[in-house]
Amino acid sequence: MTIKGYDVSNYQSTEYSTSGIDFVVVKATEGTSYTNPKRAAQVKRGRDAGLVVGHYHFVNGNSSMKAQVDYFLAVAAPKAGEFLALDWENPSVSSAEKDAFLSYLKSRVGSRKVLLYCNVDYWKNHDVSSKAADGLWIAAYNGHPGQPGIQASWLMHQYTSTPIDTSIANFDSRAKMAAWAGAAPVKPPEKLHVSVAHLIAARKKDLPAKTGHTTYKAEVMAVEKALHVLGYFKDASLVDGSWGSKTDDAYNAYRRHEGYKGKAAEGDPGIESLSKLAHDAGTFVAAH
Repeated sequence: MTIKGYDVSNYQSTEYSTSGIDFVVVKATEGTSYTNPKRAAQVKRGRDAGLVVGHYHFVNGNSSMKAQVDYFLAVAAPKAGEFLALDWENPSVSSAEKDAFLSYLKSRVGSRKVLLYCNVDYWKNHDVSSKAADGLWIAAYNGHPGQPGIQASWLMHQYTSTPIDTSIANFDSRAKMAAWAGAAPVKPPEKLHVSVAHLIAARKKDLPAKTGHTTYKAEVMAVEKALHVLGYFKDASLVDGSWGSKTDDAYNAYRRHEGYKGKAAEGDPGIESLSKLAHDAGTFVAAH
């Protein structure tokens, strides 16, 4: 006996039907700069319906596997009982890089379940290690659920994309899949302490200097990444550790959104707004 579920991304509605399905896998990220804008709402819909929820990352060859894993986890923020998946279908990502992604992801999440998603061609002709972490999620749009056309063991089979990507999972029930997915929350990496005094110094030096001048680069970059995660710093290529006009504008926009007005919404950052940003993004610790 098997159970059925969907995987959804920006191409699908936030109000996808949950009738007759037991799980949903939501696209979280791609590379180190793209976040599915519907992710939060799509995840919430699955949780509210009591589905087993998974999160997936589309891997590309534009940045390191480690950086992509860290970005994936920072955005997905899976709860206990939710699994993760690597979507491997980019030809610029080798089998060895796929293995490196899975290995580092497992080192970050411990007992949490991790799947490898790929199609039959990638599994037969591009993979050289047969490594799939905690299970293979194989795509074969043949209309025959449970018959993907491979000899290797598989855990999920995506058998159609009409009208939505649909898979079966090799579990007797939703409860069995939920028990399989049960895990402790992700252990986060140690967070960088960002000093408001250092940010003020960076703003005073970087803002009037030539483009690219950096002061306390790591701390400024942590703030830029937080603003990017929250949607205030949309161009990830400008996350460079330099407190230039774009960073200044993004920080001011964040403060205005949070209700700061007048002089409190512009100029040097303060410990109150920095602490609020640290709390909202969850990616660094604010300090004096």
